[in-house]
Amino acid sequence: MHTMKAYNLKSDMLLLITAAIWGTAFVAQRVGMDAIGPFAFNGARFAMGSFALVPLLLISRGQRGAVQDLLPSPAPNLMLWGGLLCGTILFVGASLQQVGLVYTTAGKAGFITGLYVIIVPLLGLFWKQRPGAGTWLGALLATGGLYLLSVTSSFTIAYGDLLQLLSAFCWAAHVLVIAWLSLRVNPIRLAFVQFVTCSLLSFLTAVGVETLAWKMFQQAAIPILYTGVISVGIAYTLQVVAQREAHPAHAAILMSLEAVFAALFGWLLLDETFSSRGISGCALMLCGMLLSQLWDQLGRAGAKGGGR
Repeated sequence: MHTMKAYNLKSDMLLLITAAIWGTAFVAQRVGMDAIGPFAFNGARFAMGSFALVPLLLISRGQRGAVQDLLPSPAPNLMLWGGLLCGTILFVGASLQQVGLVYTTAGKAGFITGLYVIIVPLLGLFWKQRPGAGTWLGALLATGGLYLLSVTSSFTIAYGDLLQLLSAFCWAAHVLVIAWLSLRVNPIRLAFVQFVTCSLLSFLTAVGVETLAWKMFQQAAIPILYTGVISVGIAYTLQVVAQREAHPAHAAILMSLEAVFAALFGWLLLDETFSSRGISGCALMLCGMLLSQLWDQLGRAGAKGGGR
């Protein structure tokens, strides 16, 4: 029992760190496109993420014991096809998000992307997954917050916001596929294959639709390094590892905290601001996330109180 609680706490902490990294990455992604196109930027950052995993790949081949508990024996065919599938989903989601950032703010993009907190449990029903009441209530509150943030009184949504919304469906699918694969294959190698796949697809698209020059990559070097090594190489890998012990809908709620971090750092670094309506939406979303995490504890406390 204590071991299971320890695993859950470790997974929650890893997912929270992932959310914080992704939140700050929205700022770097937006700044990076001052010098380079969205597809070339994604190709470069996912290539950097792939290189960042090489030391871990070498460790996983040469060490035993505790490392082996983290890195299970690989299933090569499943890993290859699973990595290709994850990489393709990642490419579509990252492309929609990156292009959308041209037309919207980093903070707003973070919250709209967080809509996957409700999409994940809905899609999970097709896999016969049954999220608890706390997850549903938290996701509904978060969705209401996203509505206040991104939909105007005339029920219109900007082009950039729409692209972010479409990317949310990709992130939801990615969460569910990773949840299934991470229990069956080596998570580090799975992350590596999906990063390489996403990078290649992004570069191929960039060659067809964007102008490429070495100077552009030099000007965007710092955002590429940060989003590649930290956001891709570290955060996406933490997601794969953490989801081995976390329910997909539970993981989605925690990771959606990236929206809060995106808004905070967008304000601190890019002078982005929210209206009172937007702030209300942010508050609703945060309440939903907290409710989803505290629901079980509140239920147990209520049960104990009723038995006195």
